[in-house]
Order: sequence, then structure tokens, then C-alpha cells
Amino acid sequence: MRRQFRDAGCGSELLFGPDALKTVAAHEGCRTVIAAIVGAAGLPATLAAAAAGKRLLLANKEALVMAGDLFMNCVATAGAVLLPIDSEHNAVFQCFPRVAGSKGEVSQVRRIILTASGGPFRTVPLELLTRVTPDQACAHPNWVMGRKISVDSATMLNKGLEVIEAKWLFNVQPGAIEVVVHPQSIVHSMVEYQDGSVLAQMSNADMRVPIAHALGFPERIESGAKPLDLTEIGKLTFERPDAQRFPCLRLAYDALAQGGTAPAVLNAANEIAVEAFLAGRLRFTEIAPVIAETLESVASSAAHDIATVLDADARARKSAIAALASAVERAA
Repeated sequence: MRRQFRDAGCGSELLFGPDALKTVAAHEGCRTVIAAIVGAAGLPATLAAAAAGKRLLLANKEALVMAGDLFMNCVATAGAVLLPIDSEHNAVFQCFPRVAGSKGEVSQVRRIILTASGGPFRTVPLELLTRVTPDQACAHPNWVMGRKISVDSATMLNKGLEVIEAKWLFNVQPGAIEVVVHPQSIVHSMVEYQDGSVLAQMSNADMRVPIAHALGFPERIESGAKPLDLTEIGKLTFERPDAQRFPCLRLAYDALAQGGTAPAVLNAANEIAVEAFLAGRLRFTEIAPVIAETLESVASSAAHDIATVLDADARARKSAIAALASAVERAA
């Protein structure tokens, strides 16, 4: 839907609604699109920008999680320039031997190592996680983010989405993508090569760094971020994710292995569960069971087109609402 808005004799067009987002993203007067709408809601406009061959700075994980193959084919067909601005994927992009999304040879890469802070509950006793409040889950130790993505960081489902995203961005197999917990959030990701070399991108935890890199690419521009002083930080530590503490990470790997529409189902179930948690209707520790139950109940199919993906998303949301009701009943 569109409305005309005129002010001071100058004709301006005011657009609103989902179709308007697609119109603006694909508009001939637009050269660069930053796709940063959270959740499945950002998928149609992001696809429209890719199909229009834009220079696309991607922060919306769901475009690749829900429709990775479709999205990357769209980028290649339209000749869009895809630049990741999530800190982790931008770090990999900077360390990778080629442009993200190309079909070139990657045999020289042994693995991609995505780092995760571990969120606010990395060392909290497991038995206390049932009492976690939304405000506690949103109190990230290193980053200032929106509430939904902060909860995803606390469950590490966010890192699972990033694993799926990395598979499509860099054309690597899931087994070549590893996650390590790095509480200081200084090393944003690493790439290991066949010769044993490991390249890492480091900076202070400031989203201006990856955004400036993508905006200026292939040149480097000033970001305004504080220079990194390793002597001030003192030490950098790394540890394996605790599978018992972060079951959502394994669910993401499972959905990626299943393929087809399974990642779209994973994402939809998580959005429903996190919304319920933030509203005080679901315990923090019930987020993973709701996602797992939804993945089991919604059959995966080949993601032939966007309609199939959106249908899977809708069916998953309906199933997740039913799983949510069961979880609330168990907690009563």
C-alpha cells in the first residue's frame, strides 16, 4: 500500500507495509541496502534487494537461515555484491581467501571458527537457569543489542543461526564450521588453512568496525571505534561450548544437517519461544524444548521457492504455539 505525502510544495511519496520495504530495497535510485530487520520479517525485502543486484550489507541472519540456497542463487544471478556485517561473518570475510558467496575453490580452508561470548549465563549454575528473567537474559556482558537477539545470544541459538549463515556465505560444509566460546569478544572469528595457519580478525566490541569495513570495501575507512590495546586487555581465553548449558546450538546443527525447510522451522520456533519468554509466559530453560518439539512435529521439505519457505515458517509457528502451551502446562 502506498500514500502520497506533499509538504512545502515538494512532492514526496510515503510508503509503508511489507510491500513498501521491497519497493524501496529494489528501487533504481538505491545503490546500497543494509538489511538489518530482525527475524523472518526481513526476508522478502532482503531477497528483493538481492534480486535487484544491489550492493547488499547483510545483518539479517534469517535470509540465509530460511532460504540460503535460494538467496545465494539470487545473489549470483543478479550480480549483487554481498557483504556481511555481522561481526563474526565480517571477520571471516576479512580472513577468507575469496569474496563471500562465490563458488570458487575453498579446499585450502580447513575450518571456520566462529567465536561466541557465552552470554550472561556462561558460568551461572545450571540449576539457577530456570529462574532467569528477561532483563537478566538481555544484560549482555559485551554488546548492546536488541532484546530478541540478546536472548538468542544467551541461549547460543544466535550462534547456531550464524553457523547456518556461514555455510551459505562461504560455501563450506557444516563439519568445517566450529564454535568456540571467547568471553572477551576481541577475536571475532578465525579461518584455519590447510598449512596450519590461522588468521583472526580482532577489534574492540563495536559494530561500527564491521559496518565501516563493508561500507568502505574494498577500501578502509574510519569507523570511530576505540583502538585495540591488547596490553590493557591482558589475556584472551577460549573454551568449548557446554552442550548441556547451550542445547540450542546443537539444534541448529541438526536443522542444518536435515536441510530443506528445517532451518526455517528452527528460526520460526525460536521466534515464538523467545517472544513468550520476553513476555514472561515461558521459562528460559523451556526455549530449547519448544524448538526441539517443533522440529520434530513439522516435516521438512525441499526449499524449492520462497512460497515453500514461507509456508514452512507459518506451519512451524502454529506448531510452536502448541508446543509453547504444553511447556506452560508442564511448568504450572
